[in-house]
Amino acid sequence: MADAPLLLPASGQFMGGAHHFPVRVYFEDTDLSGVVYHANYLRFMERARSDMLRIAGVDQRGTHASGGGYYAIADLSLRYLKPATLDEDLVVISRMRTIKAASCVIEQNIWRGPDQLTAGEVVAAFLSASGRPQRQPAPWITAYTRLASGEDPSS
Repeated sequence: MADAPLLLPASGQFMGGAHHFPVRVYFEDTDLSGVVYHANYLRFMERARSDMLRIAGVDQRGTHASGGGYYAIADLSLRYLKPATLDEDLVVISRMRTIKAASCVIEQNIWRGPDQLTAGEVVAAFLSASGRPQRQPAPWITAYTRLASGEDPSS
């Protein structure tokens, strides 16, 4: 095993300020009818959102561990448009829409090729260690503002 290459999970990539995150539907994602169970779309979106922030330079784990705060979902809307089924390849496209001092709004849609399956919006509030809203770190707000204007993190 010492010669085995180090394989990393897919983190997606930014294109024009939008984060594209690939997802494959596995058997565990489906319900008895063979379609993706409704709550699993939220799991796909959470993974995409976490990787989007990571690629944008946001260290959520380090900030939380140092007592600097953490995100909590304050509001969520999700509209189901079409079902996904076993073995399908999906893409979660996430975009920063609104950045405020202590929160941000992220649009997240799930696509199967040209077909939009879900339309979602997440409001993430930044909270202190005691659970009160607090200002997001300034570098994060700068990165989010760039993303909202269509810039990629590496540009």
